[in-house]
Amino acid sequence: MTNYQFPKDFYWGSASSGPQSEGRYENDGKGDNIWDLWYKEQPELYFNTIGPEKTSQAYTHIKEDVALLKATGHNSFRTSIQWSRLIPEGRGAINPAAVKFYNELIDELLANDIEPFINLYHFDMPVVLQKEGGWENRKTIDAYVAYATACFELFGDRVKKWFTHNEPIVPVEGGYLYGFHYPHEVSFKAAVQVGYHEMLASAKAIAAYRALGKIGEIGIILNLTPSYARDENNPSDVKAAQFADGFFNRSFLDPSVLGEYPADLIDDLRSADVLPSYLVEDLEIIKNNTVDLLGINYYQPRRIQARENPHEWSVPMPEDFFETYDMPNKKINPYRGWEIYEKGIYDTLTNIRENYGNIPCYISENGMGVEDESRFIDKQGQINDDYRIEFVSEHLKYVHQAITEGSNVRGYHMWTFIDNWSWLNAYKNRYGFVSLDLENDGKRTIKKSGHWYKKVSENNGFEE
Repeated sequence: MTNYQFPKDFYWGSASSGPQSEGRYENDGKGDNIWDLWYKEQPELYFNTIGPEKTSQAYTHIKEDVALLKATGHNSFRTSIQWSRLIPEGRGAINPAAVKFYNELIDELLANDIEPFINLYHFDMPVVLQKEGGWENRKTIDAYVAYATACFELFGDRVKKWFTHNEPIVPVEGGYLYGFHYPHEVSFKAAVQVGYHEMLASAKAIAAYRALGKIGEIGIILNLTPSYARDENNPSDVKAAQFADGFFNRSFLDPSVLGEYPADLIDDLRSADVLPSYLVEDLEIIKNNTVDLLGINYYQPRRIQARENPHEWSVPMPEDFFETYDMPNKKINPYRGWEIYEKGIYDTLTNIRENYGNIPCYISENGMGVEDESRFIDKQGQINDDYRIEFVSEHLKYVHQAITEGSNVRGYHMWTFIDNWSWLNAYKNRYGFVSLDLENDGKRTIKKSGHWYKKVSENNGFEE
């Protein structure tokens, strides 16, 4: 029997987001964001045509949901403020109904000894700003910093953990390379410009937070997907993996933590003629406004080999520099098609310890989506999701190993608390500690994993 004991004051919790959980209601004052717009334009793209108005109804279930957080062992919880809810036009007037909602949520969390971790941007660009170019437009940075400052002023007396972006590489990939987010364009150069503007916006928001003199920490949440070369002894494979790591991970990790962009990535982007437009003074802003705290989302590794065949696109793409390697005999989550590789979370934390000053960090997302979980309902109406317990515990073992070796990791948040709406996938895959019954007025029922997690939190660890 091994005892996996975690440090005192370890953060146990889960993560969600405003656009995936709040929903829309008559007279709630929320403006449209890009998901509302895309659903109006092409509802058939969404799984079972379920749009962003049909989320897990967090807007009307504050007390019930916080009670469920408590019942599943949470001492912390991460969600996001919706830009399009707080400032419906993206800039200008603040929506008083939104202020009331977020105040009630924050106060209820604190009343139950649950630390709120609040993220500012989770893929929910207001439509007014998107029509002006979204993150391609440098003016969006100013609107974002004004929005962030409003959040700090409204809620910063109680919220002590802030994050500028969740997974900023995803709008780059989804919106401007691979078509799974709006505006579903394909432009390597636009993608790089979007990523640069997101990074500069993050640094400027950090500067604004510190200028207010609030007592708290501010960071960024990155999905760090380790890139493994097919053959570590093949220089071409290693170089390809280095590019993938640079583009998908270090493009935000290095400037956020170290204050500078990686030189090899700059060289690669220059060779592809896709370097972003920037001002020299931007680089000082980025250098002087690094993060206090790093959130790490980990789901799967990236397997990489040197490019052997022309890629399928007729335009320049990141894939000019690498190819995905389909490693045989890998463990797969068949519902998402993602590799399950628990050691990747340890490798990521070790990298942060060895190469990024061992900055305080926490696992901000890690989870397993499964289709048709109703197959596993027992006679008492509980979903027996032993596969989720196994997934979380196996990852936690590697987090524990990283801690014993000195990694400064301070918490673990699973994705997600209640089964939530997930972009074009809607409710195809379920991730929660708590099941959601859409056909029964959003009824919530704790799954077996939620009861297990409460015990883990109460014991600050587990034995196995």
